[in-house]
Amino acid sequence: MNDQISEFAGPTIDWFSVSPLLVLLFGALLLLLVGSLTPQWRRGWYGLVSAVTASAAIVLSIFLWRDISSSGPKLLVGGALALDHFAVLASIAICAAVLLVSLVTSDYLAGEKSDMPEIYALYLTAAIGGVVMVAANDLIVLFLGLETLSLSLYLLAASNRKRAESQEAGLKYFILGGFASAFFLYGVALTYGATGTTRLVDINLALNSYITVPRNDTLLLVGVGLMLVGFGFKVSLVPFQAWTPDVYQGSPTPVTAFMASAGKVAALVALVRVFVTAFPSRADDWGPAIFVLSALTLIVGSVVAVVQTDVKRMLAYSSISHAGFILVGLEASSHRSSPDVGDGLTAIAVYVVLYAALVVGTFSVVTVVAQSSTDGATSLDAFKGIGKSNPVLALALTVLLLAQAGVPLTSGFVAKFGVVQAAVSVGSYKLAVVAMICAVIAAFVYLRIMVSMWLNDATNPVSVKVPLFSTIAIAIAVSVTLVIGVLPSLLLDLTSNLTQLASK
Repeated sequence: MNDQISEFAGPTIDWFSVSPLLVLLFGALLLLLVGSLTPQWRRGWYGLVSAVTASAAIVLSIFLWRDISSSGPKLLVGGALALDHFAVLASIAICAAVLLVSLVTSDYLAGEKSDMPEIYALYLTAAIGGVVMVAANDLIVLFLGLETLSLSLYLLAASNRKRAESQEAGLKYFILGGFASAFFLYGVALTYGATGTTRLVDINLALNSYITVPRNDTLLLVGVGLMLVGFGFKVSLVPFQAWTPDVYQGSPTPVTAFMASAGKVAALVALVRVFVTAFPSRADDWGPAIFVLSALTLIVGSVVAVVQTDVKRMLAYSSISHAGFILVGLEASSHRSSPDVGDGLTAIAVYVVLYAALVVGTFSVVTVVAQSSTDGATSLDAFKGIGKSNPVLALALTVLLLAQAGVPLTSGFVAKFGVVQAAVSVGSYKLAVVAMICAVIAAFVYLRIMVSMWLNDATNPVSVKVPLFSTIAIAIAVSVTLVIGVLPSLLLDLTSNLTQLASK
């Protein structure tokens, strides 16, 4: 027994390569331990610690990006994590969401006459889970990251103890999220039974090392299907999206912004990495399933959003539609015989980064408007007359909504054009047409909100005041939206090596 223990050698760890995770962990522990052992901090300090922590993780990720550019992608911690441009870009998007949401949450809690470190610590632990997910090269590690993210989001959804809707949202999310995790884990088990490994790179090698005639992949296909179901719940793909509008509406609005940005980015990037890295040889099997899910998600997300009267529910269905657009890029990546197959992966990476900024900025405005009303309402009526009472805020929301609609000279146009172009380049014309039609339908949703702000007069006019931190967050989101819309090369020039995923 002692000989066996002495022979054990752990994996070599490149500490600098995992430094963003360590910084996020340090920030979470600082808020939890120091925050619980010291008197109440001054208002806003908890949020500033969270924002500074996320900023430090972004800076370290930028340094990692430079290292990858010079030395190439690689696997970390014995092959459990991947360090490549795709993972680092998604990690930057997640940390940026934490930064912006922390600023908005600070003002939100001040308005609620409550300030607590637990909310920010949960943001950081959720970000840790998200960063692990986007970089995971092992299905077990991916599951651990998924659960870390999910458990944090369950608590965040139910964090407003004064509102029964928040408790209900947390319970719904927890129950359905538990089912999703069970589906995913069962799929992992079946995939392991079929290939003998849970490492994504090794799964691909195992599937390429043998060819059965006739090919009998029943066990593998069932496993892949169950994992797709699990991802479908997390990403809000139709028909697994039923929880999304209720949870988005019931959760505190800054938490909704975080779920729609960091949570969705982590799940979508992990979904793409699993299928592109582990199952490219079975693209003919999962490609049609992605096609159907993408088309259904686009149609349902766009059409059902039109009949909503609550802005948070509108944006919930809008986020479902955006997930469908991102799947268009994944479907393009399933056409392995096309020389332009890499365009889908690049389009996905660009989309998730721009979408994270868009959705955080949009929900930040919704947070400010809801807190200005007497009952915290987020209905269309609450937005009436904002164009007159606060034209700057109304203009900011208009820019963000136009970007979500994909109007030219905004970042949303760059994102949507990228995935549609990727579909066209591989010959997936039907899905490209569905995506463009649904973009037109979804534009009506954003137009309704803009009409309510600019053309309708409020029954009981309320002055909407924007606190300092929220102003900063909204300004950053709008700036990113306009700058990337006018100068898309600033981002697109960085994506030339995104298709080089770590494999050794």
